[in-house]
Amino acid sequence: MNAHTEFQVIVGKDGKPAFVVVPYDQFRRMNGGFSHGTVPNAVVNLSFERGASPMAAWREHLGLTQAEVAGRIGITQAAYAQMERVKQPRKATLDKVASALGLEVEQLRW
Repeated sequence: MNAHTEFQVIVGKDGKPAFVVVPYDQFRRMNGGFSHGTVPNAVVNLSFERGASPMAAWREHLGLTQAEVAGRIGITQAAYAQMERVKQPRKATLDKVASALGLEVEQLRW
């Protein structure tokens, strides 16, 4: 059974609707809303502000330690730390890390 959801409409200075506030769970289910394969602004900012690799930025954004991600892959923390520092990771590396982080490979290539 689907519950009825009331959206909040925010009117602009011109008196016309400018924005709509939608519950996040519902937004994720909408066509044209959140789509897989995107990179949140927070992840991009972590990368550019700190000079972190996409892998490191995603890991920090997801609140994970290097040891946690390494454990998911089945390697040591030191080996994972080295993976994060590589400028052009191999496809096999990207596949493993994307799977460990619950991402698509494309989200680590930018």
